[in-house]
Amino acid sequence: MSQNGPNGKMSIGSLQNLLADWGNIEYCVPAAFTGATGNSRGDKDGSLASFPLFTVTGDVIIRLFGVCTVDLAGASGTVEVGTVLSTANIIAQTTATDLDAGDLWHDNSPDNNVELDTVAAKKFLVNGATIKEKVATTDIASGNIYYVCGWYPLSYDGMVKSAVV
Repeated sequence: MSQNGPNGKMSIGSLQNLLADWGNIEYCVPAAFTGATGNSRGDKDGSLASFPLFTVTGDVIIRLFGVCTVDLAGASGTVEVGTVLSTANIIAQTTATDLDAGDLWHDNSPDNNVELDTVAAKKFLVNGATIKEKVATTDIASGNIYYVCGWYPLSYDGMVKSAVV
């Protein structure tokens, strides 16, 4: 694992100490949205319209948020984070153009770069699941978000891993 976090400023160890009550920390740092390209992240009708972020095995409790690093663009495109059974049960659907560089994203109203750590709600995920980012309405042509997932295992095989390698 890299010594620098996704923002290049804080080491993984420093962030883990800061978020100690979050248990384990897993990052997902996908490539930028390129929805104008077929079957890419951001193409609402393509094979990656539901983009895999994290693979969950067993039973876990998670807290998840996104950090926008480049303004999202794409008319009235929407983005949400959830599972196959409920695509917006982790982060509610948000208009993509409301997500600007530096925003912290944990609900349908993106915030500035400062927020209470308690706003990222704890969620139970059981029987394994894939946490996905879903794009709808129109394509998201450009921009980027990376994700941070704090998690605790509840079962002997409980684990969260980034689906992006």
